[in-house]
Formats: sequence, C-alpha cells, structure tokens
Amino acid sequence: MRTELNRHLTSALNGVRNLGILAHVDAGKTTVTERILYATGTTHKRGEVHDGTTITDFDSQERDRGITISAAAVSCTWADHRINLIDTPGHVDFADEVERSLRVLDGAIAVFDAVAGVEPQSESVWRQADRHAVPRIAFVNKLDRVGADLDAAVASIRERLHTVPLVVQLPIGDEERFTGVVDLPRMRALVWADGCDAYEEGAVPDALREEAQRRRRLLEETVAELHPVALEEFCARSTLSAGTLAGALRDLTRTGEGVVVLCGSAYRNRGIEPLLDAVVAYLPSPLDVPPVRGTLGDEVRERAADPAAPFAALAFKVTATATGRLTSLRVYSGTLRKGDTVLDAGARRSERVGRILRIQADRHVDVDEAVAGDIVAVIGLKAARAGATLCAPDAPLVLEPPGVADPVVSVAVEAGRSTDTERLMSALARLAEEDPSLAVRTDPETGQTVLSGMGELHLEVAAEKIRRAHGLEVRVGRPQVAFRETVVRGVSGLVYRHVKQDGGAGQFAHVVLDVEPLGPVDGQDGEGGAEFVFRSAVVGGRVPQEYVRAVAAGCRDALVEGPVGGHPVTGVRVTLTDGATHPKDSSEMAFRTAGRFALREALRACAMVLLEPVAEVTVTVPDDAVGGVLGDLAARRGQVSGSTARPGTAVITATVPLAELFGYATRLRSRTQGRGTFTTRATGYAPAPRTAPGTAPGRAPAR
Repeated sequence: MRTELNRHLTSALNGVRNLGILAHVDAGKTTVTERILYATGTTHKRGEVHDGTTITDFDSQERDRGITISAAAVSCTWADHRINLIDTPGHVDFADEVERSLRVLDGAIAVFDAVAGVEPQSESVWRQADRHAVPRIAFVNKLDRVGADLDAAVASIRERLHTVPLVVQLPIGDEERFTGVVDLPRMRALVWADGCDAYEEGAVPDALREEAQRRRRLLEETVAELHPVALEEFCARSTLSAGTLAGALRDLTRTGEGVVVLCGSAYRNRGIEPLLDAVVAYLPSPLDVPPVRGTLGDEVRERAADPAAPFAALAFKVTATATGRLTSLRVYSGTLRKGDTVLDAGARRSERVGRILRIQADRHVDVDEAVAGDIVAVIGLKAARAGATLCAPDAPLVLEPPGVADPVVSVAVEAGRSTDTERLMSALARLAEEDPSLAVRTDPETGQTVLSGMGELHLEVAAEKIRRAHGLEVRVGRPQVAFRETVVRGVSGLVYRHVKQDGGAGQFAHVVLDVEPLGPVDGQDGEGGAEFVFRSAVVGGRVPQEYVRAVAAGCRDALVEGPVGGHPVTGVRVTLTDGATHPKDSSEMAFRTAGRFALREALRACAMVLLEPVAEVTVTVPDDAVGGVLGDLAARRGQVSGSTARPGTAVITATVPLAELFGYATRLRSRTQGRGTFTTRATGYAPAPRTAPGTAPGRAPAR
C-alpha cells in the first residue's frame, strides 16, 4: 500500500512547477503574479500595485512604497499542474532575497519592460539565475505602453544577457492598439477583447500572415541550429512539426541554451494564459532537475526527488509572526509529516515540526504532510535559520546554503528612550535572523550599535520595520560605507621571529614572507575584487605542513584591520618562502602568532591604497535636464560610461562611489521636477581619494 502511494506521489511530481518571477524594479513582476493568481482562479479580483491591493505585496511598507521588499510565495493550479510561485524583489538592495529564492527554485519567469528592455537589475538577477543554473522563460511586458518595441527588447536580451532568444509570439497591434498575439508554433491568433478576461483563438489575420510565417521560419532555423533532433528533421523536411518544435524548445530551455520569449500586457490581462501554458510546457518539474547534492563529512551524497527517500529540506526564509516563528522550506527528498522530529544538520540539533502550512503570501492553509518537490512553511522550529538543512535524524546530510553578500552600508542606531535599549536589541536580533544580509554589531571604540545592510533603502526599511512592528522610537545616524584596503606595491623577504620565554615551554617561530598585490586572474570574490591567496614555497621541510597552515590562519587574522584606517584588507597574495622551527618551543599557536604579526609588519611596509564600494548608476532623465544631471554626477565623483537617447529622454550610465549616492533620489527629483528616475547596481570596489593621512571620504566613526 505504501509503495503504491509513493508511486502515486512520484508521478504527481511531474505536475509540479517551482518557479520565481525575476525582473528589474517596476518591470511588472507583482502585476504578472497577480494576473497569474486571477487567471488560475486562486483570486477573484485583480490586485493592483498602485491601489495597494496585491496579494504578494502584503506588507504595509510594500504597499506604501509600491515595491516588493520580501520574496512572497503563493500556490495555484493550471492545467492540472500545481505551480508554487515566488514573487521576488526587483530593487538592488534586496538582491539577497532573490539569491535565497533562486537557491530553491527549479525555474523562473524573467519579466522585461517592452520600452526599457534589459535594465541593470534585470541583468543582475539574470546572472544570479545563471549561477544557480535555473532554467528561464522571458515575458516582455507592457506592450501597451507608448514606445513599446518587442524587437528592441529581444535585441537587448541577446546583446546584454548573451543568450539566444527564441521568440514564439508576434504582437497583434502596437502600443495602445495591442490586442493579442500570434502563437508562432501553432500559427494561431489569440485575441483579448476589451473588458474580456478570456482570449478568443482564431486564424492569423491576413495582414500579419506573411510576417508570422517569416518569424516562424526564423524560429525553426534558430532551434535547428541548437538542437540535433530538430536539425535532423529540418534538413529532411525543411520545416519542423509542432511536436518536434515544442520538444526542442523544452530541451533548450532546460539546458539553458536558449530562452523562450513571450509577450503581453499584464496590467490589461493580455498574454497571461499563454505564459502559464509555457510554464507547464517548457519549465522543469522537480523530477527533471538533477538530484540535490549534499555532504556528510568529506563524502558527497545525492538525494533524488523521491517521496520514499530519506527526508532532506533546505530552510530559505524565516519570518517572525504574531503566532510564532514561520520557517519556509524546500523539500528535496522524502516526506515530512506533522509531529515529525527532524535534525538541523549544521547545528546538530533536533527540532519538532508542529504544523505544516501551504503558503499563500500572508495566508496559510494547514496540510498533513509535504513531499519531495514541495515548498511549504512549518511552525515549531525554534532555532533553525535561513540556510539550515533539515533532514531525517537517521540519515544526516548538509546541503549547500544560499550565499550571503557582505553588507556595504552601515548606520548607527539607538533607541529614542534609554529604557527601550533592550527591546531595540531584541528587535535587531530578530531582524538579522529574518534577513541574513543584515548584520548587527557593537563598535568597540564608540559603544554604538551599528546596523549594516545592502543599501540605503535596505536600512531605511529595516528601521521602519522596527518602528511599526515593535512600536519603538529609533534614531538612525548618517549611513556609512564599508571601506577596504589593498596592496599596490608589495615587499619581499620580510623576516619575523616570534620568541617568547616566560617559564616552562616557550614559543618559537621564524617566518619569511613575500607580500604582493593579487591580480584579477588569481581569484575573484564575485563582485569584482580579488580576496586573499596564501601559498608556501618552503623547501626541505624547514616548516612542517601543520605549521604552514597555522601561518596561513595567522595571516587571515591580520587581514581584519589594515594599516591605513583599520579597514579589512583584500587583494593580497602572501608567500611563505622560508622559516625555522625549534625542537621543543615551536607549536601551531606560535606560528599562527608569527604569521599574524609578520603580515601586519609587512603591510605597514607596503604601499597601500584605500578602496571604497562603487555602483553602476543608470539615470533616466528628460532631455532638458541632462546637463544638470551630468554636472551633479561629476560633483559626486561619478564617471559617465555611456548615454543613450530615447524619445524625449536620455539614459545615462555612470560609475559612482556608493558614499556619494546617499540622498541622491531627493537631489535628482529636485533637478528634474520629479521626472527623473535612477537605479543602482553594486559593481565592487575602486581606489578612494585620500583626504588626509589615514582618513577617507565619508569614513564611519565606527569600524
């Protein structure tokens, strides 16, 4: 009986799609999500972002600001398939939310503005999806807007994202006359009449027949170039059957060799049903993705999406609610039931699952169990954090957690009343638990509580959440950026002897170090800056291997504070070239201490430079305000890298130090009478000008 049930559950996994909505801010992600819920019958009224009536943007700040701040999960059903959908933020300050969501998804819909095409954050989230090998389909939204151009948007996808767009639709009408699409694989017209939620299917209009045939031919040729089975049929028949074309599109989507492109207008409810059909047809089920890989000690193990396998799940989000702690999970294998005891593999702690909930944004439905492929929330876990692996106690496994970006902006926070200090610290600890990209620390010199995050808006939202959720008055200091230090000219042959004798066993370590800049080919941290490389060139066993590792650990200790301003040091290669030991007094502790003090001394002898975080800024302004905006960017030490003209507007791209962008939104609005907009994307670090010995522009009083 149990075998038959497991077979049924495994078969049902074919009908599951776990996907996210990815896009630049204001491209229409949340509106697409709302229309999907409406089209599937999950909701009976279309939510609007501008009215604050959306399901997924349920937080009061999201509705006030009109943007998505937290990833929200919903479930719906389409064509006998269950779709678990996560609406992700589009603002760069909340990119960590996107990262955690992508870690647990099997597919994604990338939404693009038909006027703007690929925008900076569109490119960033696309790269994030590339890192996680998440298959995607593209939806070019807002075809009803003035200036909408599907071909231009597709060209930007090809040029900026370096992928092969496979366009399967042709718009019927343009701008406000957009009424439907031609489905190229089936050569049928889908038309939405005004005031009608459903489309009518018919023959391709005579005026578009020739263009539709040309584009269908182009689609076949592109697919045949990429897919061997399609190429064989195309060579034999000079065309592709609907079945072969659909199968090839599915294969190319899942391997990432191409991206299927659809179009529509989510606001006008046009193009959503074909988008859902494409999700079912092209994006993978949990059975179509490779088995998840985890570790047990040094051994790598795989777990397939099998309800009968040992239980394994990844916690990707923790939310504190009025009724308790809600932990969102992606179940990769096995079955989880109410009352089960699970193991937090990383912390080696057992937890009991009290309730299992099917997530519907801020609403939840109790279920008795969750199986492989499910995305659910559980109540009862007391300590599991985002990134924790939950597994069967008798089959432990540690899954790779989502990456967490280093915070780049910090503010000092304090309670408005001294009696509220403890409540503030508790609220900050809860915030950091919910959002791993927030960090809280106490500055040892000033005693200030410092909150660090991914940007000015990120910290502003966090402070406002404390005020609203906890009723606390919070004072926030001016934002400060996280500086780094690096070597521009190194030193060779620095000798350091660590000798300590205070009775009993002594300490002895002798090391010789070379320190030099670490070039970009040696290693990158993912944001454009090299980190730290240590290597040993000692010959003849003059320094045993265990002591070499201790020297490396000591060098890492020394990188915490640099000689210029006490900021972390990056971009350094250290080579241990020689050393000596004592038969009795040498130890790992002695060599670690020697490594730490030797590198500190070496860095003081090196030529160092201060680094500050920089961001790529894309500013869209009216033609008559371009001069003033360019002058303001120059005053902020910005370097303009490009400018593109659009009807009535100009798009300016520049690299600007992050410290100079605080308050830029207000300044831009005043210079453009509220008509200018801008977006930012962190790009790494660049040398900062020295204003005085040992200081830096905008340097935080708290390190």
